[in-house]
Amino acid sequence: MPDDIQMERPPGRMSPRAFSGRREIPAEANAWESFRGWETLFALTWTVSTVFVILDDSHPAGTRAATVGLMTLCAAGYLLFGRPAIIEDENNSYRGVKYMALMVAAFVPASLLVPSATFGLFALCPQVFMLLSGGRAVAAVLVLNLAPAIRLLTRTDLEAGEVVLFAGTTAIAITFALVFGPWISRIIHQSKERANLIAELEASRAEVARLSAESGALAERERLAGEIHDTLAQGFTSIIMLIQAAQAQPDSARHLHLAVQTARENLAEARALVAALGPAPLDGSTLDDALRRLSARLGEESGITVNCAIDGESRPLPPSTEVVLLRAAQEALANIRKHAAAHCVRLAIRYGAADVTLTVEDDGTGFDPTTPTGYGLRGMRTRIEQQGGTLTVTSAPGLGTSVRATL
Repeated sequence: MPDDIQMERPPGRMSPRAFSGRREIPAEANAWESFRGWETLFALTWTVSTVFVILDDSHPAGTRAATVGLMTLCAAGYLLFGRPAIIEDENNSYRGVKYMALMVAAFVPASLLVPSATFGLFALCPQVFMLLSGGRAVAAVLVLNLAPAIRLLTRTDLEAGEVVLFAGTTAIAITFALVFGPWISRIIHQSKERANLIAELEASRAEVARLSAESGALAERERLAGEIHDTLAQGFTSIIMLIQAAQAQPDSARHLHLAVQTARENLAEARALVAALGPAPLDGSTLDDALRRLSARLGEESGITVNCAIDGESRPLPPSTEVVLLRAAQEALANIRKHAAAHCVRLAIRYGAADVTLTVEDDGTGFDPTTPTGYGLRGMRTRIEQQGGTLTVTSAPGLGTSVRATL
């Protein structure tokens, strides 16, 4: 039962945007990316350490000047290498390693010359874990804290109490740095990963929303195409066939009357479609009544013997189910009228306990179901499958056709 009205499916563009890796988080969008705190800590610590070195009268002026020069070198190294490396935010980068090497080479001698310079460790130890990772970070912290130990061990008037006090405070300071430095670094790392994941999810959600909108528009276009095919196109086809039949016969009143009736029903269908109302054949009547009218109209228009049977206990169905079954019956009967050259047609609807089955059979010419068909059968199958049903078409050349839709 092929149909001759070929209506192309509306084109739909379903091309998702390509994601190019992880989306970067804008600078200073998160708390850990605010650079002002680290800047302030370094500036304050280095200024206080330098002032302490200058005011330490226990060391010669030349020693203090050399220490200030070394600390100034450290500050310049921070501006040239350390700060860009921290902003770059990459562990063990070339800049970061170079900066830490400069700190060891300049800061350790400075803290050996004047002990007051060791206050700079409050700024350097956090930077170690911002620039290095793993064993490199641990080694850098230990080396930076070596100067006080070396200075203490070189004293000749060393007492046991001082050794114990120094060892205890140094152990606490180093342990604090080694515990809280990696811990805070891991928190920042995990927070960055989660922020990037949230950004990816937001981008994915926006993409899904866009694709859903496109899919909805495509589905709506297909639905409207199916409505137009099942109503206006079939109605106009019937009108043309009736007018042609009227022109071929001396008494054209009957065919012209049917053409006018079909045109009026087609107009009602068009108005219902525009107003997004239910199908006109169902307005104010049951599905069974609409199927009987379709059967009677086919008999009047073509002279084919049409039997309409209702099996089982008839009951109201969901509107979407009734529309799908009605459209399937319309399409099957329209194809019989246009292609089958049938003498007898049977239309039956069977109400089961959990399903309903519509069957349309004819004794016409039949066709090969494996050959490509037009829009009508494809649209019928799509409608039924969208409702969770099945469509079975059984036919062969010369053996008639059977269309069975179950919902």
